[in-house]
Amino acid sequence: MDMDNNNNIKKRKLESTAMVAAGDIFVLPFFGQGHLNPSMELCRNISSHNFNVTLIIPSHLSSSIPSNFSDQSFIHVAEIPFAPASPPDSGSGKEAGPFRGSPLEQQNKQMGEGIKAFLSTGTRPVCVVIDVMMSWSKEIFVDQKIPVVSFSTSGAASSALSYARWKAKIGDLKPGETRELPGLPKEMEATYADLFKGPRGRPQRPNRPAGGPEGNGGPPGARFGPSRGGRGGGPRGGPPGPDSKPRWVDEVDGSVALLINTCDRLERLFIDYLAEQIKLPVWGVGPLLPEKFWKSAGSVLHDRDMRSNRKANYTEDEVFQWLESKPIGSVIYISFGSEVGPTIEEYKELAKALEESEQHFIWVIQPGSGKSGIPKSFLGPVQTDSEEEEEGYYPKGLDTKVGKRGMIITGWAPQLLILSHPSTGGFLSHCGWNSTVEAIGRGVPILGWPIRGDQFDNAKLVAKHLKIGFVITSGVGEDGKPRKINKSDIAAGVERLMSDEVVHKEAKKLSEEFESGFPVSSVSCLGAFVEFISQKQTDE
Repeated sequence: MDMDNNNNIKKRKLESTAMVAAGDIFVLPFFGQGHLNPSMELCRNISSHNFNVTLIIPSHLSSSIPSNFSDQSFIHVAEIPFAPASPPDSGSGKEAGPFRGSPLEQQNKQMGEGIKAFLSTGTRPVCVVIDVMMSWSKEIFVDQKIPVVSFSTSGAASSALSYARWKAKIGDLKPGETRELPGLPKEMEATYADLFKGPRGRPQRPNRPAGGPEGNGGPPGARFGPSRGGRGGGPRGGPPGPDSKPRWVDEVDGSVALLINTCDRLERLFIDYLAEQIKLPVWGVGPLLPEKFWKSAGSVLHDRDMRSNRKANYTEDEVFQWLESKPIGSVIYISFGSEVGPTIEEYKELAKALEESEQHFIWVIQPGSGKSGIPKSFLGPVQTDSEEEEEGYYPKGLDTKVGKRGMIITGWAPQLLILSHPSTGGFLSHCGWNSTVEAIGRGVPILGWPIRGDQFDNAKLVAKHLKIGFVITSGVGEDGKPRKINKSDIAAGVERLMSDEVVHKEAKKLSEEFESGFPVSSVSCLGAFVEFISQKQTDE
């Protein structure tokens, strides 16, 4: 690939407007849809302050960008050319493709080279906002003396709790013991179970400083594998252990500020805690959801008006009609997002629980469900001998057994439609942050089934701090460690969530605080961020 040929970098620009931009800001998201969506909303919000904002993405993600995204004033998209990852030639033992290494490592290298080529075109930004999971690219911008602002698409509680657990050295906790975390609410105290909340086989970013062994901003590799968590952890065994420094600390190091996809009403205590610990400006600038989400309180949303639709076995209209046929508050929505999910064994337990219940449900099953490894959506088209979709778990025969009581969606689901429909009375979720705040904004109580990383702390925030849901509990085995979740655990959790009037009232009460629109505190923080960056530009 000829990186010197700038024509290979497509940059969609708007027709010139009469207004003059205050400057340029670049935004570099991570590859998953859960990172891309809030990054696009951040671009929209920053552009409202008359800054040119350029979203930098690998070209294979262009189909995930709504066609009208860059129709708005001051918003641009820069696409970095992407060559599909190729499997290694098992016969010759040679690496295939233009870059050596794992598929994600190949993609990161291409991105690094493409970013350098894009910067050479002459546009110099006031700053670059980098998703913390893209921190390997930081040195590329630092070398150009471009200020870096870190951006967390998750909430503040997960970062605060991981930091506080590290400082509290919770690794010696015994079964049944708890430990308060100084500076944080008592209900968020550390427990013995926190020692075993590890990842389940989907992306984990490397615990290395930006730049890695390649130097000059070259991306280190990332680990993908079937790690099941455990008491250890560390540089080579998965995520950091409970006594290790959280990765985000190094990922934020060298940045001039930190933006978080949250707001004061949900997490002010945790935002303040982080600012005190890292001695940087920390602003809650979210939740970064579509503008129509904030302007349509009490109305049923339609995802097609806001997001790029993808393949599914039901249309959005069919989902709407199915919901219309169900009593108010009677449906539980089940979805684990596009990146992570339970194991195949746990999916089977979920299917049994649903079959044996009388509960109305919508269950969304993604391609590759139950499998470990890199989601295909991260890497674009992969060159193989087969055109078949990524295989994964599917509850064969369940749709026939439950009849009209359940709807099983394979592929893309209109989540905003489902959560905003009055028939939906609960959400069984992995507690990814975007899903969590979407449910909060529509007053839907949550039953957490966290899988990895920040999801455990998001679930704790929901259940213990905000008190708008519960977490599926599995009990412990003889060794004191949490045992695997079974159908009885699931059935009990669903029954509790759907029948608890107090948690439904609290969820509704919290959602009413967002009926007036995008949080005022986040509007103020975005203004403070823009003023801060403008001042840095003046100082230079």
